Amino acid sequence: MGTSIVVTSGKGGTGKSSFTVGVASCLAAMGKEVLCIDMDFGLRNLDLSLGVADAALMDVTDVLQGRCPLERAVVRQPRLEHLSLLPAPATRPPAPLDRDAMKTLMKQVRQSYDFCFLDCPAGIGSGFTLAVSGADQAVVVANPDPITIRAAQAAVYQLRDEKIPARLAVNRITRRILRRLDTNIDDAMDTLGLPLIGIIPEDPYVTLAASQGSPLILSRSRGAARAYYNIAKRLLGQRVPPMRIR
Repeated sequence: MGTSIVVTSGKGGTGKSSFTVGVASCLAAMGKEVLCIDMDFGLRNLDLSLGVADAALMDVTDVLQGRCPLERAVVRQPRLEHLSLLPAPATRPPAPLDRDAMKTLMKQVRQSYDFCFLDCPAGIGSGFTLAVSGADQAVVVANPDPITIRAAQAAVYQLRDEKIPARLAVNRITRRILRRLDTNIDDAMDTLGLPLIGIIPEDPYVTLAASQGSPLILSRSRGAARAYYNIAKRLLGQRVPPMRIR
């Protein structure tokens, strides 16, 4: 039985989608069957980051509303045979989607995949509520600044209400930023009350890989790629020492 992980944040721009693609692609490179579900309706981008925009004909709403089966809607990443995507629709649905249908879909997903990552829209609106309804775990992605950490608190409260265990990923870290903000990773963990799943350094190759539609792990083994790989190993239960930001 697979594990479903919702990836969320308190506000946009924290790197939530790059985290989803980065960690999912590392697990797929290790031979795990992985599905990404883009839950950011109307603002989808995982199809571009994974290089499958032209192949993505159906979307998650088609599956939830019974217009096509799951296996027909998913598309495989062309260079990682174990990584697939269930895209988001290009426009927002006119009415909220059924949470029970989402739970039914996730039961099917767990039977077919080792891991499923639900890339959640930022904030705690209806898209967030739908995404978390089928999740076993959560990762809250924040940047090392007080604004995004405070914004993430609302998502953390909602996850607790849903009884979904969560961990924290702190993204886009540089030593200079940490010094200038007079803060550290412990502050973020204490504020949000979450254990740490990993830290990801600021890395221009993340944006480059996304623009090329190619997962970062296929071209890099340092920087953010190494951080994603370490997080993937932790999700598999392996003990990995913390990454040092240079």
